[in-house]
Amino acid sequence: MEPIERLLIERECERLIYAYCHVVDHGEAARVADLFAEDGVWASPEATREGREAIRKAFQARQDNSGRMSRHVCSTPLVEVVDADHATAVTYLTLYRHDGAPGRRVSPLDGLPEFVGEYRDAFVRTADGWRFGRRDFVGAFARMKMRA
Repeated sequence: MEPIERLLIERECERLIYAYCHVVDHGEAARVADLFAEDGVWASPEATREGREAIRKAFQARQDNSGRMSRHVCSTPLVEVVDADHATAVTYLTLYRHDGAPGRRVSPLDGLPEFVGEYRDAFVRTADGWRFGRRDFVGAFARMKMRA
């Protein structure tokens, strides 16, 4: 594989990482499902959603919670190209969120994020372009209880 091809794959995968954060944090969480392959999987210690429609349903519930303000701060994505159709990544996540009155512009910052961890991603090239094949959240620090 040519270096430019590898770089383009890395960039497409990074765009998915950032698009995920953007749609969740800006009132369009159900669109997360469009970032996944049809048979994609989203998993956390609390739940696993298999298939685009199950992912859409779960994130529609997040979208419907108009009182929740969040910011997914993703950093240091390390994308590894496996081959022309597959890649993986590990990205650090710091999540700030607050439930309050819908429509507010600012939420209080209590000094600590809700949790810090990482996303472990597997990407696949589909007919529609690069998509998440699987996205796992693995927590490292949490203010709330999480299963190990």
